[in-house]
Amino acid sequence: MPEGDTVFRAARRLNDALAGAEVTEFDLRVPRFATVDLTGETVESVVARGKHLLHRIGTWTLHSHLKMEGEWHVYARGERWRNAAFKARAIVGNRRWQTVGFDLADIDLVPTVQEETLVGYLGPDPLATDWDAAEAARRVQADDRPVHVAILDQRSVAGFGNVYANEILFVRGVDPHTPASATDARAIVDLGTRMIRANRDRSARTFTGENRPGRRFWVYGREGAPCRRCGTVIRATTLGADPTKERNVFWCPRCQT
Repeated sequence: MPEGDTVFRAARRLNDALAGAEVTEFDLRVPRFATVDLTGETVESVVARGKHLLHRIGTWTLHSHLKMEGEWHVYARGERWRNAAFKARAIVGNRRWQTVGFDLADIDLVPTVQEETLVGYLGPDPLATDWDAAEAARRVQADDRPVHVAILDQRSVAGFGNVYANEILFVRGVDPHTPASATDARAIVDLGTRMIRANRDRSARTFTGENRPGRRFWVYGREGAPCRRCGTVIRATTLGADPTKERNVFWCPRCQT
C-alpha cells in the first residue's frame, strides 16, 4: 500500500535513473498533456513530498500521485515491461533508462516555480530534510476529530497512511476514537517518525520487528485475531473525515485505552 515510505523509495529509484540526464522520451497519456514534449530537457531531480512524486525537468515539474494502485517502474532500455501497456500513464526516459508510471491517479505539469500550488498545503514530511516535528505535532494537537482521522490528514503530517495510523496508535496505547486534541500529539508524531524512517529502506515494512509474513503488524488487518501483547480479540471499525474517506481501523480494546 503506497504510503510515505513507499513513495520515498520510488523517488529514490527514479532519481538514480533520471537525475542529471537528458530526456530522450517523454509521453503523458492523459488528454490534458498529451501534446507536451519535454525531450531535450534535463531532469534536475525526482523527490517525494508525503505521498506525492515530483519530477523536476528543466523548468517544469511533473507531479503524480500513486493513490492505491499506482506505481513507477524503472527499466533498462529494451527491457520488457512488467505491467500491461494500457495501464501506462506517463513515460520519462533517457538513453539508458525508461521509467513508466502505471495506474497513476493524478498527473499534473506546472512550471517548477508554481510547484507549491500542488503540494503547498501538505504538512511537514518526516522523511524530508526540512522535517518540523513541533509543527506537525501542533497541527495534530489542534484537531478535535478522532486521532486516527487526524493522523491521516496530510495537511497535518505528510506521508502517514492507514497502516501507520493503526500501528502508531496501538504502540502508543491510544484508542483510535480519542480526539486528537486529548492525546500527547508530540509523542504520537515522534513514534510515527521513528517507524516510517525505520521502514524507509525496507521493501516490506514491519512494526513488530519481525519480517515473517503474517507477523509484521500489531493490529492492522488482524480483526478477530488475538492481540500479540495481551490476547484480547482485535476489533475493527471504520473512521473517516467524511463517509467518502472512511478507512478500516483496528485496535485492541484492552491495550488501547
